[in-house]
Amino acid sequence: MAKVVKDTRETIDVDLELSKIESKKKSTSKKKDSKTKKTASSKNSKQKKKTKTTKKHSKIITFLKEVKSEVSKVKWPSKKDMVKYSAATIVFVIFFALFFYIIDLIIALLKAGV
Repeated sequence: MAKVVKDTRETIDVDLELSKIESKKKSTSKKKDSKTKKTASSKNSKQKKKTKTTKKHSKIITFLKEVKSEVSKVKWPSKKDMVKYSAATIVFVIFFALFFYIIDLIIALLKAGV
């Protein structure tokens, strides 16, 4: 049995808590089932197919909503900052290209014996 310390004073049995949660889910699902019984099995099968597709669609919609909320939290750089970053990147690329070209040229000259 796994035990977790909560608030450094109280020890909780995880298995017991999980069983309580599962029993609550079962009792609420039984109440819902008793209220909404269907007599035709064809209606149930059609409804199950619809709920499966709606569950997939709702999961996708939920995912996209969460992505939108996360993207809105991002602090995007301003245009001025982007110009600075782009210029710095281009300068470093040119610098290192020239650096490695000169190193390569020196090594080639040393191999040639000049």
